Amino acid sequence: MAKAIVETTAGKVHGTMERRVFTFKGIPYGAPTGGKRRFLPPLPAEPWTGTRYATDYGPIAPQSGALVDCVEAAGDERVMGIRRHLPQSENCLVLNVWTPGLGDGGKRPVMLWLHGRGYASGAGSEIMYNGANLARRGDIVVVTINHRLNVFGYLHLADIAGEEYAGSGVAGMLDAVLALEWVRDNIEAFGGDPGNVTIFGESGGGAKVSTMLALPSAKGLFHRAVIESGPGLRGVEAKTATDFTEQLLAQLNIKANEIHRLQELPTQQVLDAVGALTPGQSLLGMGAPGPGIMRISPVVDGKYLPAHPFDPVAAPTAAGIPIIIGTNRDENTTFMTLDPRRNKLTGQELRERLSPVLGDKLDRVIDTYKKTRPDATPWDLFVGITTEGTRRASIALAERKAAASPAPVFMYLFTWETDYLGDLFKACHVLEIPFVFDNVDDLAITGGRPDKYELVESVSEAWVAFARTGDPNHQGLPRWEPYTADSRATMLFDVPCRVEADPFREELDAWEGIPLRR
Repeated sequence: MAKAIVETTAGKVHGTMERRVFTFKGIPYGAPTGGKRRFLPPLPAEPWTGTRYATDYGPIAPQSGALVDCVEAAGDERVMGIRRHLPQSENCLVLNVWTPGLGDGGKRPVMLWLHGRGYASGAGSEIMYNGANLARRGDIVVVTINHRLNVFGYLHLADIAGEEYAGSGVAGMLDAVLALEWVRDNIEAFGGDPGNVTIFGESGGGAKVSTMLALPSAKGLFHRAVIESGPGLRGVEAKTATDFTEQLLAQLNIKANEIHRLQELPTQQVLDAVGALTPGQSLLGMGAPGPGIMRISPVVDGKYLPAHPFDPVAAPTAAGIPIIIGTNRDENTTFMTLDPRRNKLTGQELRERLSPVLGDKLDRVIDTYKKTRPDATPWDLFVGITTEGTRRASIALAERKAAASPAPVFMYLFTWETDYLGDLFKACHVLEIPFVFDNVDDLAITGGRPDKYELVESVSEAWVAFARTGDPNHQGLPRWEPYTADSRATMLFDVPCRVEADPFREELDAWEGIPLRR
């Protein structure tokens, strides 16, 4: 264990061994963000003397939802695995590192994960993000991080309280930039290559990756990107964000010239006020947020985030970065498991639910999906149709990215279906995560199909190959060509995997004239 000590720019850290790789947990990469530092850009971690034990996860960002609420956690853990319930703190800028070697000049590719559950909850310490197996499989260095969430990371104050609070609307993303700077300055001592860094994330984490591609301050700190089931085309307009800030201040009885009072309030009081303004945040904390909570996400402030990441075009900072992007075939089953009409939905109820979104295109869309999915029940159709927004946005992002620069874009669709709890989940949201991290035995949701181990080889090795070279192809996959608006080559992750040009185009065409929204 004497070998599991690394000198960082802030001081020495002592790790341990986990699944036959060196593991360091809870390393501070930033200073505390509470009190007078609340809402402000992050500062580097304060140096320490002696050796700091990095053998346990650090605090998670203040939040509500499945990681802190016992009622929500019960259902969530049944699917995603039992987890430690860690303390919440505004001193949450910590990261975790898994590496096969230390100080050996290994120059290993680095993969930094941005966690999911939107911008309001989640943590890099969740069991599905354990990086040990991925690090060992690929001989790479895996990093997961915590960063500020909810209004502590995305409350836009600049237009109300002045330049002092510039960056408050993207503070959580500036935390991620600081983590990447920590990687640049320290990862070589952990056996990694600071010149070969891939950022990747799923759901809200995919949206964060999208945003990082648009941040000038992140330029040069990473070299490849993976967006899983979370295309982030747009940020929040500054005016919309300011309107929400004014509502929150009114809720707390704080005037615009009293922002210091907002910095002094207990974190739970602030979260309670946000909850009153944004009811129905999510189901099981996994996503599918109500419209209110969506206003708490990165703000296009014209300074730190100059433009929307991929609307109407790709941000110029995304040029030159190869990406993988894709979705799962039945994303929305994850969010609908508690629907009382699950598997009982009638054809009339299907029409009633979809009519507000599809309007006069209702018949065309439903008829198309009935044709392409002849065995589908009304419930199956409801899942398929409501899932399509994520895929349509991913395709839009891929096409705009490919049009902006010659760096390759690789598109996938995860179609393998789990048998967990019968046909409840299918190819659902989050299902690809344990295959990427090679953690299929850690999460119940992967079920009992023996061919899941064959799929792990296909998926995890593709992510590793991409991190190493910018090309996901490996011996176990059919040839995966880059995606273009002409070819639309798409890897279908299943057993066996296959590549199709523009799969399920008839379904996508049925959406013509319907606004793209997530």
